[in-house]
Amino acid sequence: MATVAGTRPHPIFLAGRWVESPDVLEISNPARPNEPAGATYNATPAQYEEAVTSAVAAFQETRRLPAYERGRILREVSEGIRARREELGRLIATEAGKPIRDALVEVDRAVLTFRLGTEEAERMVGESIPLDLMPSSRGRYGITRRFPVGPIAAISPFNFPLNLAAHKLAPAIAAGCSIVLKPPSKDPLTLLTVARIIEEARPVEGSVSILPMTRQLGDTMVSDERFKLLTFTGSPSVGWRMKERAGKKRVVLELGGNAGVIVDQGADLEWAVKRSVVGSFTYAGQTCISVQRMFIHESIFRAFLDRFVAAARELTVGDPLDPETQLGPMVDEAQAQRTDGWVREAIEMGGRLLLGGSAHGAFFPPTVLVDTPRDAQVCSNEAFAPVVVAFPFRDFGDALREVNDSFYGLQTGVFTNDLEHAWQAFEELEVGGVIINDIPTYRIDHMPYGGVKDSGLGREGLRWAMEDMTELRIMVLAHPDPPAPRPTD
Repeated sequence: MATVAGTRPHPIFLAGRWVESPDVLEISNPARPNEPAGATYNATPAQYEEAVTSAVAAFQETRRLPAYERGRILREVSEGIRARREELGRLIATEAGKPIRDALVEVDRAVLTFRLGTEEAERMVGESIPLDLMPSSRGRYGITRRFPVGPIAAISPFNFPLNLAAHKLAPAIAAGCSIVLKPPSKDPLTLLTVARIIEEARPVEGSVSILPMTRQLGDTMVSDERFKLLTFTGSPSVGWRMKERAGKKRVVLELGGNAGVIVDQGADLEWAVKRSVVGSFTYAGQTCISVQRMFIHESIFRAFLDRFVAAARELTVGDPLDPETQLGPMVDEAQAQRTDGWVREAIEMGGRLLLGGSAHGAFFPPTVLVDTPRDAQVCSNEAFAPVVVAFPFRDFGDALREVNDSFYGLQTGVFTNDLEHAWQAFEELEVGGVIINDIPTYRIDHMPYGGVKDSGLGREGLRWAMEDMTELRIMVLAHPDPPAPRPTD
């Protein structure tokens, strides 16, 4: 595998063949800046053009591919990822800085994502609709079916370099679409390794391209009218600008958030603390649904924080390849320095630091703030870092309003044993998902996932993604000489 520092750069996957380019892309190791993770290539404009032309041509075949064949491809990819679990886990840990224990979980989730794609490919069904609702429609019957929308442009992020790309590849293949995917520039080697597994599964020739590329070339993909859908996972500022340039194609945006957790009076305190620590600091907080704002009932505020800070202090920070490591580096030193500035701003505005607070290279420790003004960046924007701010509340309705006081609306966790409060949260929270008695960071790969407000547009999760990747079409069958209605008494 040509992904180890000092070896030849890994080729890129262009419409079913492996190619190189003059533009070498060096990949950093976040935990060891002096030891590169490897290298690959950025696609050239000519290579991009070949990929798009091939995707357009391949769609004429993928759109007619039978369900058993789409299912076979996805099943073999799932099994291939499972067979290379340890290799892929180490690669994610090396180039993304994700602790190996979390990297292996990501590989397992990708196995599931492609397996779910198999199942959805084999049960993509329509329905029959009665149309004879008035005399002039007598003798008509309706049958619906979903048809693939066309070639797809996909852009995936660095924080889940395998599974979030799988959430674009698997439903595209299941729906019968061709796809050109731009993997993250910070950690593309994982997906290029998976491209070899995809190649072995023998998809339609030219139907899948995995091309690292510059942002400028990525902008070309966004506006390219030959694509019929753009699916992007990344930052809100980038995503909404893409939508403006996307033209007439469909757009699915899975963007950021500053997810809230509510810990109600009477909640299971130990469980809420345990899960909130996981939600706040897993992968150094670099997930869109990482816990960032905690709203805790005033009667348990101090007890919760004492336990939370103590548990966070015990987290093992270190080498991502060490199985004992629970918190590794951020993706690069620039992100750690940006987080450092946000924490210092919060303190200057009156916030009080209970734990952590200073960057060390690309590493940033678990950090907890209280008394933070709501307009500080660590409250109002997406931190995407191992930083949480905590606030007490007295009235449950006030806590819901505090969560809603945000540009974002992805998911919220609500720890409560009050059924009425659970229903109230479901009714009133302006988010895509309400997670009762668990953290907003919870996700399993077949559930609908996405947000409202600045957090995005559309939903992922295999079945839900496939709805955007397909067009609903109805066929009306008219009886040429329908029988006359029988007279009534």
